[in-house]
Amino acid sequence: MSSSHPELSPALAPTSRSRRLSPHVLGLAVGLAALALAGCQSRGGLGDITGSIGKSAAQPLSPADWHAESERWGKRYDANQKDRDAAFYYARALRALDQNAQALAVLQSAVLTHSNDREMLGAYGRSLADNGRLREADEVLSRAHSPERPDWRILSAQGTVADQLGEHARAQQIYQAALKIAPNESTVLSNLGLSLALSRQLPEAERVLREAAAAGGSDVRVRQNLVLVLGLQGRFTEAETLARQDQSPAEAAATVAYLKRSVSQQNSWDILKTGAKAKSNTAQPKPAQASAPAAGGPQG
Repeated sequence: MSSSHPELSPALAPTSRSRRLSPHVLGLAVGLAALALAGCQSRGGLGDITGSIGKSAAQPLSPADWHAESERWGKRYDANQKDRDAAFYYARALRALDQNAQALAVLQSAVLTHSNDREMLGAYGRSLADNGRLREADEVLSRAHSPERPDWRILSAQGTVADQLGEHARAQQIYQAALKIAPNESTVLSNLGLSLALSRQLPEAERVLREAAAAGGSDVRVRQNLVLVLGLQGRFTEAETLARQDQSPAEAAATVAYLKRSVSQQNSWDILKTGAKAKSNTAQPKPAQASAPAAGGPQG
């Protein structure tokens, strides 16, 4: 992951017919693609599921707000590129606007000046993942926290990167470490649930996602991930009932119809895995792994 908002991965891209569905319906497909739920709440946040690493408590909500943030911090950054906060929050705004290459350039320069700033390292690692540089992201995120000062948000982000690399067992160990620091954190639970789904442990994935949905602070994306896992198990009636909590009857029916088509494909697991890896090239509920704290896909 972010917020986290789902993003469609090429592997889960809708058919021409499904493209006409509302973004809310398609957000479901984003689920596994967002392995970066690291949460990802709002993608801008260097504080999304995947990486809620930002300091500000409140984040802009609309694209217009993020553009305003980009303008404000961009001017300050242009005036002094060694200004720590200017670099951090300018990159955060750029990432929220999906200007990933530019955000990475800002952070790459900033970490040279602020090499001991763990929050900056976490943001840099998340940005590397956004740009598909997963091995580098993994290494940087591992340096962004220490055993004596662990950060569950960075661990969650690191887990989503491991999932994107196809290292699901390691990702699950990382999520468990994050949960020791932040028990019942819905963002981490949602990412763990998606990771379990990717490793075909569907009953366990369902159990964890139900726990995430019951946790305080969970949102629609967590339920979307649970709908996805129910659908992968062929339990379409249950999936549609749950989908109706957040969608109209017509939208819920369309979501389940899309799931049925996906599950009917013999290579559906390959498609899901490709979708998860492709997350790094898209934005992520945002499927649901993401930054701190986001659901509906990985949150990192």
